Amino acid sequence: MIPTLITLPTVADEIGPRRPGAIYQNSDGRFEVLVLVTDPREAAQLLRRDSARWAVIVRDTLRPDGQPHAVGSVWTTSDYLLREGRPAYTQAA
Repeated sequence: MIPTLITLPTVADEIGPRRPGAIYQNSDGRFEVLVLVTDPREAAQLLRRDSARWAVIVRDTLRPDGQPHAVGSVWTTSDYLLREGRPAYTQAA
């Protein structure tokens, strides 16, 4: 029997298409991505958990009183993109 290679998701896989300006929806609401935080120390502080590698600051667009807040949930098949965001990184000329 050949052992199955299990690959762990990368940070990019966990974040999914959530880039600043993107809007996505799931069962919790419809969210506009304001900031993508990829510094693990800053993400850990925002999410109040030492294991955080990234965080996304979002605003629920379905709630008139929706305040920006940080989330660290991974992108799943129950999330779907409504509007693409800006690229997180730009190429050097």
